[in-house]
This record gives sequence, C-alpha cells and structure tokens, in this order.
Amino acid sequence: METDFFSDMISPRFNPAAILDISGGGRVLIISDFHMGGGRHDDLAHNGALVQKMLEQYYFKNDWMLVLNGDIEELQRFSLESIREQWPDLYRIFDLFAAQGRLYKIIGNHDEELIFEKSYPYMVYNAVRVETGVIPAFVYHGHQSSRVYTDFNNLIRASVRYFLKPVGIRNISSARSPYRRFFVEKQAYDFSLNNNCISIIGHTHRALFESLGRFDYIKFEIERLCRDYPLAAPEDQARIAGEVKALRLELGKLKRSERRDVLRQSLYGDELPVPCLFNSGSSIGRKGINAIELDNENIALVYWFAEGQSKKFVNRGSYRVDNLDRTPYYRAVLNHDRLDYVKAKIELLGSGLD
Repeated sequence: METDFFSDMISPRFNPAAILDISGGGRVLIISDFHMGGGRHDDLAHNGALVQKMLEQYYFKNDWMLVLNGDIEELQRFSLESIREQWPDLYRIFDLFAAQGRLYKIIGNHDEELIFEKSYPYMVYNAVRVETGVIPAFVYHGHQSSRVYTDFNNLIRASVRYFLKPVGIRNISSARSPYRRFFVEKQAYDFSLNNNCISIIGHTHRALFESLGRFDYIKFEIERLCRDYPLAAPEDQARIAGEVKALRLELGKLKRSERRDVLRQSLYGDELPVPCLFNSGSSIGRKGINAIELDNENIALVYWFAEGQSKKFVNRGSYRVDNLDRTPYYRAVLNHDRLDYVKAKIELLGSGLD
C-alpha cells in the first residue's frame, strides 16, 4: 500500500483545489474507466453513444457535478491526439461541464500521462475529497494501493502499446485478476475503516455498494427475502419466491465465473461488513454502465443500459427503472441508502471491541 498517497488525502496539505463541497446542496455523478481509444480495439465503442446521451441529456441538463474517476483516456494503447479525434462529441460534453466548474478529473494508471500534457484543457487530480456535511467521501481511482501500478506502470504501458495492442489483446487490468481485485479493494477498505470515511474507487471494474460486491449482496438479499416470506401476503409470497429463484440463478453464474477459493475471500474477514467502500464499476461492460450518484443525504449505485441489453436481474421488477426521454436508454437504481445510516454503521461497526 502506498501510505504517502493515502496519508496525503487526509492531511492538511491535501490540495484544496481538489475539495468538492456539496454540504449545502448539489449532486455528483462519479464514473470511471471509459478507456477511450483512438481506432480499432476501442473499449468504449460499444457504450460510447450511451455515455454521451446520459452525460449530456441527464446529468448536464439536470445540473449534476461530474467526477471522472480515472482511466478515462486509454493512453497505454493510444495517443491523446488520436483519442481526441475519435471522440470529439464526448470532449464537447466534458467542455460543457468544465465551463460551469462542474468537472473534476482524476488520473488512473491508464491515463496518468495527462499530468505531463501542458495543453490538456482540464485540471487533473490524484483524488477528490467530497464534503457531504454528513461524512467525507474520498474519490480516487484505486491503483495507488498497488505497487505494480505505481512502480512499474511505464513498463506496463510499453508492453501494452507495442506488444499487445498490435495483435488485438486488450489492456492489462486488475479487472482481469480476482486476486488483484481483492487486494486493491482491501487496501481501500482498510483506509476507510481506519479514518471513518467513505472511499469511492474504480480500477477493478467491479461495482461495490457498502463494501459488498454482487456475490455478497445476493447472499444477504436472499437471507432478507427468506425472512420476509413467512409473514408476507400470498401475492407477495409469489413475488418473493420468484425473486429468490432469480437470485439463486444469478448466484450460480457468479460462482462459475470466479475461482472458488477467491469467492471465499472477504473484504472484512469474519467481521460484519462495514459499509465504507464503494466502487463505481466501469463504463465498458457488455450489457451496460455502472456509476455512483451522491448528494448531501444519499448515495446510490446506478446502472445504465440500452433497450434489450440489460442484465437479466434488472428485469425482475424490484428495481426502479426510468427511460431517458426519447432515447433507447434506461437508468436503474440498483442500491441506495442514506448517508447518515452509512455513517452510523461505520461508527458502530468500525470500532474494535475491547
């Protein structure tokens, strides 16, 4: 773990320009991992139209702040010039947010070269501290916890650009390795736990809400539904039975997609989970995009998708799904909670027992 980076985030020396205060009002979208390319093998190509529509027609139109949490440009495989040529409309949308002081851009391991770009039009930060008025939220990409990326990122960049890109192999990422994902997430979890704050990361491409990934969340959700079932009305029992069946099917798919020994690992060991870690997922999923929404009272994990392409669990009927006006795109709220509840659980569960 890079202790200097994490200690800087909570010290008085932390760059005051990277503090975003929404304690008096305001809403923030936190999204990461566009991996915008400049030609063939562009990771964002599949979701590019969706990203542009949701950013401009939903978030900009409704006065949201935009925090781009790292790996927005894929500079390990493409030049910045070629990326800007490929995505002029997306940069136009960034300009709209920036012109109103509503854009905060954080570097990741795939776009850290931006700090050396003298002509780059936006300020870039290592992290942003969001003051909610309830509990501080630190937004950072997450690669800083791994010595692989902090010490050897130049070597990784050269390997990807000159050896893997020509044969069509996609980028090297912690998203490819369950072990690396857990390591990165564990470092961020421990930092949040030790400092009574929230961390919101990206990097691993694995959406997390209140320190739970999809696998852990499903287990807790099945338990909750089973407790509700005996006291429910007959029509509600049928609905609950259908939801449990769908969740069990999804759980089975997740088990097959990960190694069993990795599934036994947990961010919180044998303790109760402390809801201090969130992950915005990525914008290059095959079936949609995950992001985190934050205001001075609430936090939510949302999922954007195109008509006919959503993940099956969204169609079970227990999620709020809204259509983006006159488009084939939809927004679903997968998880949401009040920040005062999150803060209370961190204070109650984060302290060690005497």
